[in-house]
Amino acid sequence: MPREPYRHSRFRHVRERLEAFEPGSGWRLWLYEFLLFGFKQAWACLFGGLLLALLLGTHLFYPADAILHRYDFLTIAAVLIQLGLIALRLETWSEARVILIFHIVGTVMELFKTAVGSWTYPEASILHIGAVPLFSGFMYAAVGSYIARVWRIFDFRFANYPPIWATWVLAGAIYVNFFAHHWLPDIRWLLFAATAVLFWRSRVYFRNWRSHRWMPLLLGFGLVALFIWFAENIATFANAWNYPGQENGWQMVSVAKYGSWYLLMLISFVLVAMVQPVREPDQ
Repeated sequence: MPREPYRHSRFRHVRERLEAFEPGSGWRLWLYEFLLFGFKQAWACLFGGLLLALLLGTHLFYPADAILHRYDFLTIAAVLIQLGLIALRLETWSEARVILIFHIVGTVMELFKTAVGSWTYPEASILHIGAVPLFSGFMYAAVGSYIARVWRIFDFRFANYPPIWATWVLAGAIYVNFFAHHWLPDIRWLLFAATAVLFWRSRVYFRNWRSHRWMPLLLGFGLVALFIWFAENIATFANAWNYPGQENGWQMVSVAKYGSWYLLMLISFVLVAMVQPVREPDQ
């Protein structure tokens, strides 16, 4: 494996300057922390935001008679974005590895789910495996990229984090259930309960400015899953894929999908924890 040339992106220098700024006190401090939080979150969403902008932009403006299929253009553009982020040191090698892992895990799920009719890709493409255009894996990778980046940018620490082996078992059970529930009883409610039991006391500490704040980790999972559900509505509006009932015109994605994203969020978190340190607040 090639030696990793850097561990931090160029954003580190920008972040350190912003954190060194003295906004004063009172409402100025509150406003500054709010804006800094938004800026950091936007930076963590860089890959996913660019990909979502591509989906929407090509849906609205891509020529219908173009020689290159829109889906193939999206695949090539996603690869170029990834290479550009690495070349410009806007993303670290560890984050790139996370994206690769998510691309593989997501593509495997896509192959199965399209085969059983859970959703379809309505447009033509050359760069595909089965019924799955290759850009689809990058949509899962965008989730992994966000978690890896936000983990580093906000210097995540954890209190009462469950045993690593237990999180692996739970994530494995969730992943298997996404396949098995087509033939066996769907145990997602048991998985929700297991997630609650396992992470009930867990806190995530995050540093926005100079000190760490905390929130329940389960709440963090839920908030991220909610924004992914919002992004999914934009993506289906952009005809990136269709759920049953969306073939003849867009309609809002079922709220039930939020639960699926919540469980996928946990898988994503556990995968990122394999390459990011799970540190306690005093470490």
